Amino acid sequence: MLNLFQPTLGAEELEAVRRVFKSNWVGKGGITDQFESNFAHYIGVERNLIRSVSCCTEGLFQSMVLLGIGPGDEVILPSISFVGAANAVASSGAKPVFCDVDKRTLNTTAKLIEEMITEKTKAVIILHYGGVPCRIDEICELVNQRRIALIEDVAGSVASRYEGKACGTFGHIGLWSFDAMKILVAGDGGMIYCRTAEMAQDAEELLHLGLLTKSGFKSSATTRWWEFEVSSYGRRATMNDIASAIGLEQLKKLPGFVTRRKQIHEYYDQAFSAYSWLQLPPERPAHMESSYYFYWIQVRSDIRDKLAIYLRERDIYTTFRYYPLHWVKFYGAQISLPNTEEAAEATLCIPIHQSLSNEDLDRVIKCVSDFGKGI
Repeated sequence: MLNLFQPTLGAEELEAVRRVFKSNWVGKGGITDQFESNFAHYIGVERNLIRSVSCCTEGLFQSMVLLGIGPGDEVILPSISFVGAANAVASSGAKPVFCDVDKRTLNTTAKLIEEMITEKTKAVIILHYGGVPCRIDEICELVNQRRIALIEDVAGSVASRYEGKACGTFGHIGLWSFDAMKILVAGDGGMIYCRTAEMAQDAEELLHLGLLTKSGFKSSATTRWWEFEVSSYGRRATMNDIASAIGLEQLKKLPGFVTRRKQIHEYYDQAFSAYSWLQLPPERPAHMESSYYFYWIQVRSDIRDKLAIYLRERDIYTTFRYYPLHWVKFYGAQISLPNTEEAAEATLCIPIHQSLSNEDLDRVIKCVSDFGKGI
């Protein structure tokens, strides 16, 4: 089966893990601190604004606490978003308010967000779909005018930039993911960017049980170093040195991963441009740098599912990311979002990861072509 996503791990990651094992310290320690520092440098922010987290979803949950979001508040997010974002909002007691997206880019826009703003709106969560940046300057202008907090879900946008600035660093909080399906893979884990050092310190305490003191090994106390105080009802959501060791090696390889994914994107574009029955991902402006996390095509809604089944029967896995959240009954959103609904019936994400060979790509292209002959 050709997978939609697949990590690229090798001897360097194994050796890094071996060194952690040999150190006899596999929890959060110096390796995680180094990963946080290196990642901060990579995205171009001060070290004290970055904290690691057990996973991006946990970061979304923690962002509700950091921004003081709770009952009576509303948080706007695109319906085509990761389910963890809606769960984070709803679990805080706030109301998730789903907005529409551009039906071609599948990114939301300032205009579509503005239509959903009320006096109860406390924050906006945006997703840079497939690694392609939103028009973040327009969104920032809107939320700043309305005094609304902005959270960037950059789980799949680890290399995305807008006018040279890393996506995830425009809002109050940015959240990255390093799980098994991402570009930079650490097994699991993620990073949180906070706009202020004070918020980042709050995040550090929340991520480690609300503790105001370090472990006994790091304590400056000469006696009774086991005593502690807490500042909040924090959870334990830290990243460990095993995952961080893998992440450090992956960070070194990241530019090469993105280069290969861009090549795959262009290979598909060239091949599929001849097919009048499907649409390619829209071209992006030069000031937007993509991570090439997704490659998606759009076809008539009456054949999209048939194409997905046809490819799966030939051991090519495809999917649609992300199933519209306003269609999920649990959230009780009784609204119509026409662009989202049209895109959700027409869009198909096909395999893109740096381990794909050109022979693999030719196989995907041939199967899509063969299906098209029967339309």
